[in-house]
Amino acid sequence: MARFLRRLPRLILRGALALFVAGVVLFGFRASTPQLGDRWTMVGILARDHQFDYVSWELNAIGVKVGQTLFGVHPYMTEADRSQFVRRYMADLGWAQQLEGQIGAIYADPNVANADVTTLELRVERDQLRADLDERQQLAEAILEGQVAATLVSLGFGFYDQIVPPVSAHFTPVPNLLVVSPRDEIRFDVSINLNPMPVDAQIALEAEIDQKLDVAALIVPLGGIALYPSMILETSSIPYALEVISHEWLHHYLLPFPLGYRYDFGGETRIINETTANLFGSEVGRQVLERYYPDLVPPPAPPTPTAATDAPATPAPARFDLGRAMNETRLRVDTLLAEGEVEEAERYMEARRELFIANGYVIRKLNQAFFAFYGGYQSGTPGEGGSDPIGPAVQEIRNASASVHDWITRMRGVTTRDGLLVLRDEAVLETQRGR
Repeated sequence: MARFLRRLPRLILRGALALFVAGVVLFGFRASTPQLGDRWTMVGILARDHQFDYVSWELNAIGVKVGQTLFGVHPYMTEADRSQFVRRYMADLGWAQQLEGQIGAIYADPNVANADVTTLELRVERDQLRADLDERQQLAEAILEGQVAATLVSLGFGFYDQIVPPVSAHFTPVPNLLVVSPRDEIRFDVSINLNPMPVDAQIALEAEIDQKLDVAALIVPLGGIALYPSMILETSSIPYALEVISHEWLHHYLLPFPLGYRYDFGGETRIINETTANLFGSEVGRQVLERYYPDLVPPPAPPTPTAATDAPATPAPARFDLGRAMNETRLRVDTLLAEGEVEEAERYMEARRELFIANGYVIRKLNQAFFAFYGGYQSGTPGEGGSDPIGPAVQEIRNASASVHDWITRMRGVTTRDGLLVLRDEAVLETQRGR
């Protein structure tokens, strides 16, 4: 008890800071929504019955986190016990998800006469497991938050050994995102978060918007949203959870800086911001794994042959490269749209979608909105960004930076494509001079 009382002022301070950050993030998120132009208004009207209620979710999540901060037991656990708790929680969550998949498959099977009776035992097991998981979720979240925070401190992001803003994440069903692009160009024109919807309802809403507004609409899944606490898609994968928690924390961290507070949903700053967060989440997530879950670190890619003697005697058949094929598609679509060949571009995208499916990559819909959304999450490799230099430039700046912290310190003031390219050139030149 005495130990808890000594920690109480610090916990109260952290709780107050978390509440303050939550208010800023929620206000900023709501205020940064694109202004209600004619197209946004019409899309909003068509999607009005499906829009996600952020305020109710936020109030509930804040209540959970305040209680977790004041009364959580994770500070009194050993590091080994914390990691083992997360492993058990994720394993049980994975089994619960498998049970739900089995139940869903039975209900979808036309040969099953009475699905209620057939799934009774499975549903009882699932419900009992879900009740147990609900009781353990807060502790699992707190442990993962602490592990990410400790890694961030080691990377130089700490302030008197504290992370500001505190790492805060909540596993939850994440809303879908409705993205709307014009048909004659790829542009992130409108975005609205929707309640999770079955695929048939998604298709129907997209078709209605396309037909009534002559646009390209697509409803996409999300892995997380940078509210505070951040919304993290429920997952049984520890590597994925750590990557998304790190990704969303960077959005919180960047909020006071130009790259954060100038986040524009349809412009260059969004692409730079999301691309940076993507690369950051991947790198930091891996470092958390190396520190706490080393057996889960993915093995390194096999080395590329460097001489004729290293090459196999019989060359392996060429593998389908999704990234390069998607990049080719984006470049061709950009060309067709620039030439005014809108319908030809749409026929081409459908043909390419069928190619992707034939090679094992199931893409439900490939249209202008697909590229408007996924082109905002670039990396240094070819993909949905096409000829956009943002992804390679962000990667080059990271390669030229001495550390993750140094890289983010450079990135946080950049808001335009031209500014990013200038920063890249300066960083590369600085590295060359230092050699």
